[in-house]
Amino acid sequence: MADDHREPAGLDGLPELYSILRGEVASVTEYGAFVKIPGYRKQGLVHKSEMSASRVDNPAEIVDVGEQVWIKVIGREIHDDKVKLSFSMKAVNQGTGRDLDPNNVMAEQDARRRRRFQDNTSQRITLEAVLNTTCKKCGCTGHFAKDCFSQPGLQYSLVPEEEEEEEPASQSTQLEPQKRKKEKKAKKEKKKKDRKRENSSDSSDNAKRARHSHTHSEKKKKHKKHKHKHK
Repeated sequence: MADDHREPAGLDGLPELYSILRGEVASVTEYGAFVKIPGYRKQGLVHKSEMSASRVDNPAEIVDVGEQVWIKVIGREIHDDKVKLSFSMKAVNQGTGRDLDPNNVMAEQDARRRRRFQDNTSQRITLEAVLNTTCKKCGCTGHFAKDCFSQPGLQYSLVPEEEEEEEPASQSTQLEPQKRKKEKKAKKEKKKKDRKRENSSDSSDNAKRARHSHTHSEKKKKHKKHKHKHK
């Protein structure tokens, strides 16, 4: 299995890849525990993500210094002339030492995840400073005229914001109550005028009726006088 992965030279004298061994916890850190294997001077790291199938926040709650644990060798790498061993506890039954990942599927997935993380962290992000210059072509800041992509002769104007368009609407809403007050006043004046007209017409009708009744009574008196004379 080690020959298939073509491990670099310098890993001789280390436990074989994907081998199951029993070791002793040498130290516990925030990110995992270091385990020493009898017969090997190099210690291996059991990362807290490899301690249990469930999430582990504090490795000290899982293992103690001097505790005997079963581990599986899932990584043998050389970085900056330093050998790093990676162990896994979740791939081994801690009671019997049985391999829970005999086909090394989980181990290979974890290895690919570690390589992807290392590749991403090696990429550097470069930030470019914005030039404090003004383009002679378009009038914008941040680039020279030779780097300007705008075509000569074209000019652009800013699009008015929606707030500016909404201002007349707000003004009209303010004018609406004033219009309503004026309309109410006009209606009241019309009603007053109509009442005055009705009152004047009623008084004229009453005067006419009084005149008519007065003339009718005078005619009756004259008619009576005329009858007395005739007799």
